[in-house]
Amino acid sequence: MQPLISLLIIVVTAAVVYAIIKSNPNKPKALPLPSGVPYEPTLPDSAPALHWSDGGRFMVEVMNESRYQPTLRALAGGHGDNAAAAPYVATLMPDDRNAYENEAVAVFIEGRMVGYLSQKASVKFRELLRKKEAAGQLSTVDAQVRGGALWQGKRLSYVVVLDVEPLEK
Repeated sequence: MQPLISLLIIVVTAAVVYAIIKSNPNKPKALPLPSGVPYEPTLPDSAPALHWSDGGRFMVEVMNESRYQPTLRALAGGHGDNAAAAPYVATLMPDDRNAYENEAVAVFIEGRMVGYLSQKASVKFRELLRKKEAAGQLSTVDAQVRGGALWQGKRLSYVVVLDVEPLEK
C-alpha cells in the first residue's frame, strides 16, 4: 500500500507541475498590435474658460512631431524664403485620455492639432488651471507659427510659440 500511495503522490505532483508549466502564469501578455494611426485627441465644441496672455513675449514652445509639419506649413501661409511669423489663437486642451502622459495638454490652431506642451510645462499649466478654478477646461492663448525659412537650400522646420508665462521654471 505504501508504494501505491508514493506512486500516486508522484503522479499528482507531476500533473500539477505540468499544468503550471503549460499555463505559464508568469508569461507576459501580448501587447495589442499598433493600429497604424497615431493617437490624436478630438477638440470638444465647448467654449474656452480662459484666455492667457504674457504681454506678447511668446516664450513657450509647443512640442511637435514631424507629422504636424504639413499642418504648420499650411498655417504659416506663403512666406517665401523668409521665416514665417503667422499670428493665431491657439486652444489648449487638457488631454486626460492620453495613454502616454497623464498630465498632457494638447494644442490646437483653427481646430487642427499642432502638438503638445512639454511634460513639465503641462504639469505647471494644469496647476495654473486649478488655481483659476478651471481644471480640465479649454483655454485660449495668442500663438505664432514660426520658421520655415530657406537655409542652405533646405526648408527649416516650423514651430508654434505661445504667449503664456514661461511654464518650465
